[in-house]
Amino acid sequence: MPHLPLSSFRPPFLGLKPSRGLSRFHPVSTQSEPHGSPISRRNREAKQKRLREKQATLEAGIAGESKSPAESIKAWSPKEVLLYEIPTKPGEKKDVSGPLPPAYSPRYVEAAWYPWWVREGFFKPEYQAQLPQATGETFSMCIPPPNVTGSLHIGHALTVAIQDALVRWHRMRGDQVLWVPGSDHAGIATQAVVEKQLWKEQGVRRHELSREDFLREVWQWKEAKGGEICEQLRALGASLDWDRECFTMDAGSSAAVTEAFVRLYKAGLLYRNRQLVNWSCALRSAISDIEVENRPLPGHAELRLPGCPTPVSFGLLFSVAFPVDGEPDAEVVVGTTRPETLPGDVAVAVHPDDSRYTHLHGRQLRHPLMGKPLPLITDYTVQPHVGTGAVKVTPAHSPADAEMGARHGLSPLNVIAEDGTMTSLCGDWLQGLHRFVAREKIMSVLSERGLFRGLQNHPMVLPICSRSGDVIEYLLKSQWFVRCQEMGARAAQAVESGALELSPSFHQKSWQHWFAHIGDWCVSRQLWWGHQIPAYLVVEDGAQGEEDRWVVGRSEAEAREAAAELTGRPGAELALKRDPDVLDTWFSSALFPFSALGWPQETSDLAHFYPLSLLETGSDLLLFWVGRMVMLGTQLTGQLPFSKVLLHPMVRDRQGRKMSKSLGNVLDPRDIISGVEMQVLQEKLRSGNLDPAELAIAAAAQKKDFPHGIPECGTDALRFTLCSHGVQGGDLRLSVSEVQSCRHFCNKIWNALRFILNALGEKFVPQPAEELSPSSPMDAWILSRLALAAWECERGFLNRELSLVTHALHHFWLHNLCDVYLERRGDEGVVSVPLFLGLLSAVWPGTVACLSPGERTRRRLLEVSDKSGSESRGAFFFSPCSC
Repeated sequence: MPHLPLSSFRPPFLGLKPSRGLSRFHPVSTQSEPHGSPISRRNREAKQKRLREKQATLEAGIAGESKSPAESIKAWSPKEVLLYEIPTKPGEKKDVSGPLPPAYSPRYVEAAWYPWWVREGFFKPEYQAQLPQATGETFSMCIPPPNVTGSLHIGHALTVAIQDALVRWHRMRGDQVLWVPGSDHAGIATQAVVEKQLWKEQGVRRHELSREDFLREVWQWKEAKGGEICEQLRALGASLDWDRECFTMDAGSSAAVTEAFVRLYKAGLLYRNRQLVNWSCALRSAISDIEVENRPLPGHAELRLPGCPTPVSFGLLFSVAFPVDGEPDAEVVVGTTRPETLPGDVAVAVHPDDSRYTHLHGRQLRHPLMGKPLPLITDYTVQPHVGTGAVKVTPAHSPADAEMGARHGLSPLNVIAEDGTMTSLCGDWLQGLHRFVAREKIMSVLSERGLFRGLQNHPMVLPICSRSGDVIEYLLKSQWFVRCQEMGARAAQAVESGALELSPSFHQKSWQHWFAHIGDWCVSRQLWWGHQIPAYLVVEDGAQGEEDRWVVGRSEAEAREAAAELTGRPGAELALKRDPDVLDTWFSSALFPFSALGWPQETSDLAHFYPLSLLETGSDLLLFWVGRMVMLGTQLTGQLPFSKVLLHPMVRDRQGRKMSKSLGNVLDPRDIISGVEMQVLQEKLRSGNLDPAELAIAAAAQKKDFPHGIPECGTDALRFTLCSHGVQGGDLRLSVSEVQSCRHFCNKIWNALRFILNALGEKFVPQPAEELSPSSPMDAWILSRLALAAWECERGFLNRELSLVTHALHHFWLHNLCDVYLERRGDEGVVSVPLFLGLLSAVWPGTVACLSPGERTRRRLLEVSDKSGSESRGAFFFSPCSC
């Protein structure tokens, strides 16, 4: 793939003839000032003043280190908002023939361009293929499909800023670019939102409706609310091909999901089994391993949990005595962090070499609550040095105990129901109680019976549902599972061999560790919104068990054929019952790189743009999404879905806190782009789904962080700020003041261009570029600065390190062009405007890549440049392919 022609940045520069009498020209000289030209007294004094101001600021910062962040926030004065008021129908080209407004106003600059870009088809690969500079190479990416439930936040804006800069740069190079938009149906989240709305507006619960009626409500909600994400993407200037927009529940995606399920099942990689799953009682659904947040607790902690009336204590070890059967004074003390599961105990286990219990091997103990006999068993997995060295065995509610129970032939007892209440096996005194309320009652009874032996702080890891915040319960359920070991080994090998490149490379360690310890993936979800599993139970009178009576098919007719083969009976005589569960949302998302291109159909898009050239996403999705795409993509298409993965860090607020609605620091990018008053921010909080306690905390935090609201910064400034942070480091801390600073940089560019255009005058006709040459050492120096900036931009894009690009652009415009060149030439009363037009046309594509919606000045310069008849140069640098 050809690079931007750097040779055009070296003498003769853009066809410029070397100036007579000039010494040898060094285009990439690193000196910050023109050789042999002392800085004017005015510039020197200005620099000294800036140094004094910086020193004073530094000293003030050191003195105020003890101040809270809120105290350091400066009030901002609203800028004058200029509006583009020339009548322009949506899709018509913006009129840029008039003079530039006296001040930079993002709302004026960014108005009207996006609909014109879309109407002209600038974002479509078909358009790019027809351009004269087309390379014949392709570059394809897909946007990580955001959940349809909500709106984009700053983390999404970072993804858009990085991806859009990359795709625009590839268009400038002449590549045929496809950037696919899409959104995710977000099964659990969407169903929860619609259920809350139905209860709030109609007083109706989901189960009071039929499945069809409820799904109709969800689709109506999606059509009414789902367009907000597209509006945000347009506001961010995302150059997506909207004609190829996908939704993970549309007809094409549904066909892909069904095909994938059937193929995996026939390959023996998908099976149904009754085993322990991660169960969220709040969601009433199973969830996968990587949706479980394992939260370490150093000791005692109290947590508020969904559905529980009071805080619940964790990080404690309860000691309970199990009497030895037949010996009134003998007992075995067992330590447990989960006394609520005591009714489900079926044995007590000790290490076979633990001398404290050797004399009790083979004896029976008495259950401290039920009084029934329990065997004391020996198992080498018991750790004698932990607690008392004796553990209770609860196979129905602990993965480790389930394995131990299987080794010893112990039958599990389910004592916790799907809703988190105690089952009838616990007895009438506990049945129906919330499990953590039952815990208190159990401990009270043990104390009354004299079998409670105390409690102590105990470090533990608590499994939390990342979606609901509830403590995970391990329940025995019949579910569908994907075998991941074989596919996971291929994914690990792809990274190890270099076939799949993860950047930054330090993510490889997490990747290899996860795939080395990967378990089977539970893909069943007990929801109505989602892709219903294409599996059918063959219903037969008197049949024992059901695990071997399931068939899979792309349609019910295909399933009947499979059922007839299974039973030996005619398919028409058989009764089939479809599995009511739906598939995990991540299953359909894992197919997105190829389902969005038409798979399983052999489409032209699939042939031309798959595998994708690059997958760019947040590092928090490495295992949730990227790992599963690699597994299923390799299995179903026979090749990696992409060969390169670029992972950006998580966006945090300026205090280093994770963005959270309950903290009040989640920002809509449009609020930074257009500005917003504090009252509006508070109203947005109140219209959300926060409970009263969280709302009070969030509102107070919001007032502290944004006491004066948020100023209008513009899309250009926001994107430039986001791209200026490198992906190699840790989490990205973003502050609105930083975006404001980039808006000031945009203003600097605006004023510099107004200065140049005013110097040109209305009647100016520039000479052809090939007739121009540097007229002074100062001109030669600024051209060398441009060559260096262009080289650094090229290097940054090639390495996908956009912070190098933004730094090069910022340094060139601010410190080379404005602070030195224009200041010096202004002092001399001379501006080499023809030369400047040449250099500006060369540097502008890089600027557009990071400040893409800033089209106004670019188009105006094109009109001026075209007066010289330089259509070929204008076509390359200013053509719509760079939009």
